[in-house]
Amino acid sequence: MAGRVEGKVAFVTGAARGQGRSHAIRLAAEGADIIAVDLCGQVATVPYAMATPADLAGTVKEVEALDRRIVASQADVRDFGALKAALDDGVAQLGRLDIVSANAGIFSFATLEELDDPTWQAMIDVNLTGVWHTAKAAIPHLRAAGGGSMILTSSTAGLQAIEHLGHYTSAKHGVVGLMRTLARELAPDLIRVNSVHPCTVDTDMIHNSASYELFASDLPVAERTKEVLAPRFQSLNVLPIPWIEPVDVSNAVLWLASDEARYVTGVTLPIDAGLLTK
Repeated sequence: MAGRVEGKVAFVTGAARGQGRSHAIRLAAEGADIIAVDLCGQVATVPYAMATPADLAGTVKEVEALDRRIVASQADVRDFGALKAALDDGVAQLGRLDIVSANAGIFSFATLEELDDPTWQAMIDVNLTGVWHTAKAAIPHLRAAGGGSMILTSSTAGLQAIEHLGHYTSAKHGVVGLMRTLARELAPDLIRVNSVHPCTVDTDMIHNSASYELFASDLPVAERTKEVLAPRFQSLNVLPIPWIEPVDVSNAVLWLASDEARYVTGVTLPIDAGLLTK
């Protein structure tokens, strides 16, 4: 039985670990070949350790274990030229492009009053401009393939405000405007564009000392553990879970990428355990 994206090629940004790695693996498991990029380096304003070349190599190994092809490279979504070159090389090797997962993103914390310019700018550059760069680089290839599916990663913070995350919230709201505009502009080319909006996801972006400081500043550092903080995260959701798994988002990405969603475009799809109903 053919996979749900059999014979297609998917471009995934931020593919070294977390949601990006999960998306690459899930799409590969359903038959897609993968073009994977990641910065594999540190952004100075990000308060946790970011992905490494070894992480990206791990993604390559897992995709290849599924007997799918993968072209992986280090590229910064803030650098359009480098990103376009990485994608163009991947398409040259794999022959086409059908699916885009604009997933790369960063996380940091401060009130808008306390936020400094470099932290604001890095957030906008990666989480909004980087998504636009990804779409811009991909459009000619999707058009050449006769259409395709573009999935932009936003957040529940793209649909409601979250204090201490004003720069993140602004960028993720911007992704929604970008998605809706692209959906209208690219519809004549049969290119569908949608966004996914996860709540807290069980990844390194959340489980780190800086994030725990935000959510549990009242607790001694030694007590800020994943187990202790689980009830606090759970209180944000309607379903009785503290966070979702990366594959939960990947399943949504897969559906939007597949022919099962062939007439779905311009949609903001929450994967949020009911958070947005509160």
